Amino acid sequence: METYEAGSEADFERLYRNTYHRILGTLVTMVRDRATAEDCAQETFERAYRSWNSWRPDAPVEAWLHRIAINVAISDRRHQGIRQAGEIIRRLGRPEPGPDPASVAEHSDMLAAMKKLPPKQAAALVLRHYHGYSNREIAAALGVPEQTVASRLGAARKHLQAVLGR
Repeated sequence: METYEAGSEADFERLYRNTYHRILGTLVTMVRDRATAEDCAQETFERAYRSWNSWRPDAPVEAWLHRIAINVAISDRRHQGIRQAGEIIRRLGRPEPGPDPASVAEHSDMLAAMKKLPPKQAAALVLRHYHGYSNREIAAALGVPEQTVASRLGAARKHLQAVLGR
């Protein structure tokens, strides 16, 4: 097993010569493209060179290089995904906006069914499910007991189930 001294230019050159093909093999396996793997290998050794002074021989130097290479490959794949998404958007253009949710709601079966509800039931239903108020808050807003709110919501639910089906 070869020994290397952190910060030594000659040792880093020897490390590069001894490990380049193994690092490249790892990267080809990860990124599945030789040209991209070569770019990642170059980036791996650049990062390693910048950190060569701080390398500690508590772990094998080749393991340290592989850790750097794996991180470079993961970053490259992440950036490839971002670039591909941007390229697709650039080629196809931005998608057309969908229909306005408010206009869809205006023409829905639910709205037609709600129009058939008695106004007090519809009010309780809208306050509960559209605005998210509790029965106690609805009771205070409408000036009725909580039990009345509960019975209006129950009656509205039964009516909507009958009109819309389950």
